[in-house]
Amino acid sequence: MSKFYVTTPIYYVNDRPHIGHAYTTVLADVLARSHRSLSDATFFLTGTDEHGQKVQQAAEKRGVAPLAHCDETVVRFQELWNRLGITNDYFIRTTQENHKKIVAKIMQDLYDRDEIYKADYTGWYCVGCERFFTEKDLVDGKCPDCGRDVNAITESNYFFRMSKYQDWLIEYIQTHPDFILPAFRANETLGFLKKPLGDLCISRPKSRLSWGIELPFDPDYVCYVWFDALINYISGVGYGSDDEKFNAWWPASCHLIGKDILTTHSVYWPTMLKAIGLPMPQTIFAHGWWLTGNSKMSKSLGNVVNPMDMIDRAGVDAFRYFLLAEMSPGNDANFSEDSFISRYNSDLANDLGNLLSRVSKLTIRATGGEIPAPNELNEDDAELANAVNNAISSMECCLNSYKLDQGIDAAMNAVRAGNRYLEKCAPWTLAKNGDPARLHTVLHNAAEALCKVAVLLAPVMPEKMAELLNVLGAGQANINGIADLKNLKSVAGFVMKEASPLFPRIIVEEDAAAKAAPAPKAEKKAKAEKSAPAEAETPVNVVVTIDEFFKTQLKTAKVLSAEKVEGADKLLKLSIEVGSEIRQLVAGVAQFYSPEQITGKTIVIVANLKPAKIRGIESQGMLLAAKDGNNLKLVTIDGDMPSGISIG
Repeated sequence: MSKFYVTTPIYYVNDRPHIGHAYTTVLADVLARSHRSLSDATFFLTGTDEHGQKVQQAAEKRGVAPLAHCDETVVRFQELWNRLGITNDYFIRTTQENHKKIVAKIMQDLYDRDEIYKADYTGWYCVGCERFFTEKDLVDGKCPDCGRDVNAITESNYFFRMSKYQDWLIEYIQTHPDFILPAFRANETLGFLKKPLGDLCISRPKSRLSWGIELPFDPDYVCYVWFDALINYISGVGYGSDDEKFNAWWPASCHLIGKDILTTHSVYWPTMLKAIGLPMPQTIFAHGWWLTGNSKMSKSLGNVVNPMDMIDRAGVDAFRYFLLAEMSPGNDANFSEDSFISRYNSDLANDLGNLLSRVSKLTIRATGGEIPAPNELNEDDAELANAVNNAISSMECCLNSYKLDQGIDAAMNAVRAGNRYLEKCAPWTLAKNGDPARLHTVLHNAAEALCKVAVLLAPVMPEKMAELLNVLGAGQANINGIADLKNLKSVAGFVMKEASPLFPRIIVEEDAAAKAAPAPKAEKKAKAEKSAPAEAETPVNVVVTIDEFFKTQLKTAKVLSAEKVEGADKLLKLSIEVGSEIRQLVAGVAQFYSPEQITGKTIVIVANLKPAKIRGIESQGMLLAAKDGNNLKLVTIDGDMPSGISIG
């Protein structure tokens, strides 16, 4: 059996958890859930870093003991992880006695082997980062990491002989391409190692800082907080206390970290492990930052996103989905409320929610809810099956490369393929025309695709996917993970239930305001038809630059189906295919094209137009047409071209 041991950084107990903390922990949780889903033995460690000067100062300011302060503040992380559905196997606190004993034991061993020595030191100290810097490290006389003021300090301290391992570490990184990921982070570490590596100060005198683990060989000093904190990765799985447990899990499969603590994990930690005599973790994966605009989120800028606010707005699973789908691990990602709502409405409410609603209603109407067995298969069936099988293989591949956003995208492509499949096969028409054999095949295949996608996305959205599987009647089918999909022969016989909206659409404030104050009927009709995309006109004397022009994304789109909008003479509601995506579009072309005439055409749309509500129907784009008096013609493509192709 394969094993997977994943860790998050231990979070500084003085911090309030924000979207950055939530992202790392949810990412670790999804990895852990996914590996359990693959039947891998899995261990997931997270926790809090509770020593250091900032904790001592905060406790003194409150007039409480440092440990009492930690006991109160650690709850913020524990409560949020519980709310987010985090399934860590152990939550470590560096104030725990077993951890403190292991740190002391390691320090004594290194001291006895002359890996630690005492010397005088003069340097610049940053209280915020709790690190010493040399004069050349400073940026404009301030801390190079956080930009705060630094203090000149001269004192005697204990040092770990980190410099002796510089050449070994360079060679190890160069010969182990998976050790630091993404690869450009390994290059950053190698760039750092081009300069002579100094020894690491691993103590603080009690006269300046008393809140820490006492050095076993000198009671006048405590351990440097980073040296203490990094050891949690081995003390948390039994190093020095439970050899059987430790040997079962170490080395770690993946240390997940933010890019701001790359040096401590890719330089300090490997050299410490080498000196201790332990093997290296398989991978140190450094992800990017969440930004607002071009700025990193920080308390000082007042732009920190509180996870609780987003959870209250859209639910835990939607928040987890957004974090994993929006950020490509290793790169930075921008957060905005608009991007959250757009992805939620598009991916979850429209694509996934719509597919479940259609399949459940059609199946209940056709068979009373029992998913029928399939009959003879055709190319459309094979196309859907290929999309689902590709999603399964892609998810497994992306798990191993930590590209979860790509695995999620493959799963959502299978969802969109399911919606396209229903549009092409039109089970509502099959039911009307009395073709039960083909109808049963379509309903079975769509339900099976949904079932498999739900299992793939269960690590990301555990509660909602359990709800989806329950609607499909798969709750008792012993489908516990990705490994079980390979043995799933058919969903025939599962009994479906009525599906309530899985992800109710988020209505933006302008839509809500419009609903609260509806226009009079005649005026409403006029406004709706006037705002229809085909009726829009652009003044001919407006001059734009080429850069301005290319901000508009023109793409080919295939019209899958069309129907008239009730009560609007000029409007058609179209279902269109744009590459792998299914969209809804409202167009003022009903006086010129019947639904039958426009269905099947390959048209040109403005793909990046902000969605608008027309007659209460969301329109996701605008088609292009030319109009001359009472004559209107769609802009179409000369010859066969696939949908989703860029024009320009």
